[in-house]
Amino acid sequence: MDNKYQVSVSPHVRDSITTQKIMLMVIGALMPACIFGVVNFGLHALLILIITPAAAVASEYIYEKLMHKKNTVGDLSACLTGLLLAMNMPPEISWWIPVLGAIFAIIVVKQLYGGLGQNFMNPALGARCFLLIAFSDRMTTYYPTNGFINTLWNVEGTTDALSGATPLAYLKLGQHFDLKALFLGNVGGVIGETSALLLLAGGLFLVCKKIIEIRIPAVYLGSFAVLTLVTSVVRGYNDPLIFTLEELCAGGLMLGAWFMATDYVTSPVTEKAQYIYALLLGILTWVFRLIGISSEGVSYAIIFMNCLVPLIENYTKPPAFGISPEKKSAGKEEKS
Repeated sequence: MDNKYQVSVSPHVRDSITTQKIMLMVIGALMPACIFGVVNFGLHALLILIITPAAAVASEYIYEKLMHKKNTVGDLSACLTGLLLAMNMPPEISWWIPVLGAIFAIIVVKQLYGGLGQNFMNPALGARCFLLIAFSDRMTTYYPTNGFINTLWNVEGTTDALSGATPLAYLKLGQHFDLKALFLGNVGGVIGETSALLLLAGGLFLVCKKIIEIRIPAVYLGSFAVLTLVTSVVRGYNDPLIFTLEELCAGGLMLGAWFMATDYVTSPVTEKAQYIYALLLGILTWVFRLIGISSEGVSYAIIFMNCLVPLIENYTKPPAFGISPEKKSAGKEEKS
């Protein structure tokens, strides 16, 4: 009688996909952008991409060991969190800063709330915002591409560090930046966000594999693009369409839209809620980038919307089977 069976009502859904397989596919989709980041910025970027996931995995293992919890390192969620955090780091940042961020992401944002599936915000973005507050000067010092990429594309490069995200700083002033460079990745920035092409390819790969739905990134990018186009026309910028495309390719928008806004844990479940969530993401990012004083805003927009997901889902949840919307609203009125 030791063998016990769990009995529950139908329907019973069976699927061979596991958390580990999902995380592995997402990591694989990020690899082209990571490799490009190393080629683009050099070996120190590779160091950051290695030690940050390692620190995240070690943090999860040690914490669960000390708390006598089941070990979940094998599901690769901590590894993915560390990789995403590393991709959001400036290429020449001191190694201990992303390590500190990885510890914060796993222990404070993830494990203290119950582990995978319980965190209320994306751990990698939570850690990035923590580091932006704690080490704002080091987190906003970016380096241009190295000589190899510049020579390959026949573009003159510089070797001095630049304070601020250079392409977004130009766009913030209403000035154009090289759209081809932004799309391919021949620009300064954080390690994993520079090549819009490779991030787009990775996101579409996940869509084709049915790991993510296209509605969140499509509505997010689409709403942001429409608002940016209207703003550039109203302000009288030259070539508003080109300016809009440059905004879409610049900064962390592609990385955030395809790989962070679609996080299973912190994004809505229902279709209607996903549309609302993505639309508000586009509006918030537009406000941060084009209306506010900041030139970026993707991280803050996603974290803010992560906190609103329970509220959105509460007001968009479908009625129970067999109960019409009219009966549901009538029941609420009777209770009140």
